[in-house]
Amino acid sequence: MNNEERMVFKVVNDEGKEIECEALFTFESDETKKNYIVYTDNTKDEAGNTKVYASIYNPNEENTPLQPIETDKEWKIIETILSELQSQVKQQMNDSNEGTQE
Repeated sequence: MNNEERMVFKVVNDEGKEIECEALFTFESDETKKNYIVYTDNTKDEAGNTKVYASIYNPNEENTPLQPIETDKEWKIIETILSELQSQVKQQMNDSNEGTQE
């Protein structure tokens, strides 16, 4: 992915500080009929993993406010998608590593 394909936006955190974030992907849930954005501020947690966040947004509204995800059902949908994506990435890495080993 080159820089032109990155979707970068700014959010204001709880302390009023503006933070640059990068959208990882967006999707609409057939179950909830809501649109979600999964994004990162490219910071790491204690284990060295990149922190990832998710919010509800309106794709038809410019500068849409991000809404918090409040139900366990919605979090479960997002966690399932993240797990599937992570599995796909791991599989692709394994496939490419197998091709380079002799």
